[in-house]
Amino acid sequence: MPGRDGGGEGRARLTRTGAGMSLPVRADFRFFLPHRVRYVELDTQGIVFNAHYLTWYDEAVSDYIRATGWDYQAQVASTGADFHVVRGLVEYKVAIGRRAEIEVAARTTRVGRTSITFQPAVFPQGADTLLATGEIVWVLTDQATRRPVPIPDRLRAMLGAHDGRDFGTAG
Repeated sequence: MPGRDGGGEGRARLTRTGAGMSLPVRADFRFFLPHRVRYVELDTQGIVFNAHYLTWYDEAVSDYIRATGWDYQAQVASTGADFHVVRGLVEYKVAIGRRAEIEVAARTTRVGRTSITFQPAVFPQGADTLLATGEIVWVLTDQATRRPVPIPDRLRAMLGAHDGRDFGTAG
């Protein structure tokens, strides 16, 4: 299967820089979520089944948001707006087997008017080899109308402060 052993084609809107391709490296990230691969996460080939990567990415992005200081649940309760995942992409680079000690990294790559783009990446614990990467896009949506609403400037600032970047303002 292309990509399971790192030989797949790069569909990398998320990794394209200029005319060439650039994959993330460990030093690009400030947030890491440790994980030990469990037997239940393996397929019949003895490597991690593809759907589990999105679960790992979701957990890492959620914990990353908390690490920035954003009180997600309080914001939902006070505004009635919540995020919907509108894109989930996984790029497999190196197969991961049972009992592997890994870290799922997460960072923000873009904050638009109503959306946030995250880049997750998987590395062996304490090592630099990129095992997988991807892209997760959230859109902030009013839960009553199901229409997109602007990302709060406070969240923009918190994401920027955490990652050492400037994501501007919604205006």
